Amino acid sequence: MKLNRRTLLKGAAASAASIAMPQVVMGADNIKVGSIIDTSGIFDLYGKPMDKAVTLAIEEINESGGLLGRQLEKIDYDTQSDMALYTQYAKKLTRSDKVDVVHGGILSASREAIRPTLRKSKTLYFYNVQYEGGVCDRNIFCTGITPAQQAEVLVPETMERWGKKIYTLAADYNYGHITAKWIQHYAKENGGEVVQTDFFPLDVADFGATIAKIQDAAPDMIMSALVGGAHLSFYRQWAAAGMNKKIPMASTTMGVGNEHVVLTREEGDGIMMVYSYSKELDTPENKAFLSKWDARFGNSDDLHELAVATYQGMHLWAEGVRKADSIDREKVIEALESGVSFDAPTGKISLDAKTHHAVTSVHLIEVGDQKMNVVKSFGERQPVDTQGVCDLEANPDDNQQYEISI
Repeated sequence: MKLNRRTLLKGAAASAASIAMPQVVMGADNIKVGSIIDTSGIFDLYGKPMDKAVTLAIEEINESGGLLGRQLEKIDYDTQSDMALYTQYAKKLTRSDKVDVVHGGILSASREAIRPTLRKSKTLYFYNVQYEGGVCDRNIFCTGITPAQQAEVLVPETMERWGKKIYTLAADYNYGHITAKWIQHYAKENGGEVVQTDFFPLDVADFGATIAKIQDAAPDMIMSALVGGAHLSFYRQWAAAGMNKKIPMASTTMGVGNEHVVLTREEGDGIMMVYSYSKELDTPENKAFLSKWDARFGNSDDLHELAVATYQGMHLWAEGVRKADSIDREKVIEALESGVSFDAPTGKISLDAKTHHAVTSVHLIEVGDQKMNVVKSFGERQPVDTQGVCDLEANPDDNQQYEISI
């Protein structure tokens, strides 16, 4: 995922470096929030804004009086894009730091590296990232969007605009494979077809032969679930071949890490996505959020979907603590399962009691002039993929990630 960070983060890095986080007085009475995120290494483009989101949420909560009359104290570790460090720091957070909750993880591999440790230690865990769905564990809450929440809107909306013949490109790991199945499912449900699905390892950067195959197949559109810096090459090569003027494209991943800013206007304009967040959302909640972010960090150049989901995850947890009137893990879980919600930058967000996944609004977005312009907004979408395999109300001791069959 080596994107052109110099282009994207030049202004943000300079301003953020000069800002010192206000110090929370260390004390035994503080509520300890563990943060375990890649803020260096190849995933830092995603992790740095997520870390800022935790900071901003904690400061907001503390400025409003804290929780239960106590201040929040952030205890954070940079996992340096190294999966082994996730395990090491998760143990430190639970055994020596004795945190009350952990927010963190980016890749599914990082989540699965720490989830068993946090469950065993009975430390509540929030995973605030778009992922493939299927995690069923009462100790975790997943606040990012899942494939069905995107595809059930993106596929029919783009088919209506462009046609029913789809060519899918996807990353060759669980997220890509599961997302490709949902694309196929919703294509068929809406009278279309996926004529071909190609999977690519994360290090593949040459798509010349693939572009030739697509030309031969002559689909009405491309559906991309490609991931990371190497795969970003596809969009550049597609535009260089002039194909972006001939066959339109939608994506379930473009823009989640601000890739639309890394691409030129010629390369990115016209790509359509569905996400829960865009900086261009014209709502009072988003305008207020952007003002706070800019005031705190200098600008919002690096802000993205994963950072906003992290901010919202922090506030959902805080709502659970308030409703429980306790920091006790079991009481907070029960409060979160009872239907707490947060009027977030994305729109209203709540939690599904059966799956512990987010019920969230989504928005059809089109890239234009390096912006994620909102074309159409939709109401709250249920996590129907994970609901098909997970029911924590009926099976509270469940503890696995299901492979979702479609």
